[in-house]
Amino acid sequence: MTNSPKPLTTAETASLCQVVRSPALLMRESLAGAITALALIPEVISFSVIAGVDPKVSLIASVVLCLAMSVLGGRPAMVTAAAGSVALVIGPMVHQHGVGYILPAVVMAGVIQILFGVLGMAKLMRFIPQAVMTGFVNALGILIFFAQVPHFWSSNPLVIALFAATLLMVLFIPRFIKSIPSPLIAVVVLTLFTVFSGQLPPVVGDQGSMAGGMPAFTELLVPLNLNTLQIIWPCALSIAFVGLMESLLTAKLVDDLTGTPSSKARESAGLGVANILAGFYGGIAGCAMIGQTIVNVEMGKGRSRLSTLVAGLVLLVLVTGLSAVMAKIPMAVLAGIMVIVALKTFSWHSIQPSALKQTPWSATLVMLVTVIATVSTGNLAIGVLAGIVVLVLIPSGIRQRHALKSETASPAPEK
Repeated sequence: MTNSPKPLTTAETASLCQVVRSPALLMRESLAGAITALALIPEVISFSVIAGVDPKVSLIASVVLCLAMSVLGGRPAMVTAAAGSVALVIGPMVHQHGVGYILPAVVMAGVIQILFGVLGMAKLMRFIPQAVMTGFVNALGILIFFAQVPHFWSSNPLVIALFAATLLMVLFIPRFIKSIPSPLIAVVVLTLFTVFSGQLPPVVGDQGSMAGGMPAFTELLVPLNLNTLQIIWPCALSIAFVGLMESLLTAKLVDDLTGTPSSKARESAGLGVANILAGFYGGIAGCAMIGQTIVNVEMGKGRSRLSTLVAGLVLLVLVTGLSAVMAKIPMAVLAGIMVIVALKTFSWHSIQPSALKQTPWSATLVMLVTVIATVSTGNLAIGVLAGIVVLVLIPSGIRQRHALKSETASPAPEK
């Protein structure tokens, strides 16, 4: 029996109808999607540099991925776009052989991901230990934080002021205004301030070309022969499995945050279809982006597919029709938002002395190895694999005793 992408379930349809019929829920989901779209821009542009492609390529691919996964994905409210982990994999092939090989590599990766979902292999993700998951989350928080440092660590007083103002607005505005996400207020207010005051901080437009308009379909620029297959297959395998691992781990995290289940098989197959579509119209692959997902789920309180659908549509409007407006958003403001995301992502409970006393040393070791391997390589998949390898190397007798100790202590993880 196969597990192919399925249409919306009855429960999901009912939930969407409830959102559409409720002005408050509709506003909440829409505003969550809007701020998520803004949070996507700086990272997607920076990842395009790593992958060796034009920023417009990554932005349009992110629109396609976000819209496609809003319908095909197995985890509502999870954001999918052109991600750094995939860019790290594609980059070396592009620098060595050229951008022409991206399309066949992405299509091949998409087919692998579809097979992974159809054959039910996504269920294997349930065997990833909690210590590895904690290390994955902590490493991600660290990576998100340090990716923002160049945008706020400056001798320019204006940059520091904008960064500090963003932190204060995002943290304190929710005490007075709950109907509009505070990050969205911060972006609008501080962008208007810099524009009308004539201030000139580093802005989104400095990161790459912001030309408007829609691109054409991606052309196949290389022959489909054995030589091309020899070039693309290592990259395609890496795209497929890195994308699957990051997406399924993020789905599990959102499951825990929202207390709702997701379909891992549907997520895997849906990601494959979305990547093929993004390859033909956009030109690069992607996967779940945990930082932006946290923005949607935690800051915007997005819970339905409508939030990610709105995110894709807002990003489309920004990229094609309002590119000049998008280009004026100060990078320090977006960095401030992502720093708060990093702090919310990190599991502070896992490093509290009381929790460390109750946690077996083997679990702490696995968590630390996962963090160190991920941060040192910048690759989440390598970090997760390193954590699993270390766990396997620990003698089974010790693992069993420590597992029993963990069940007895059972500290509740911080959400």
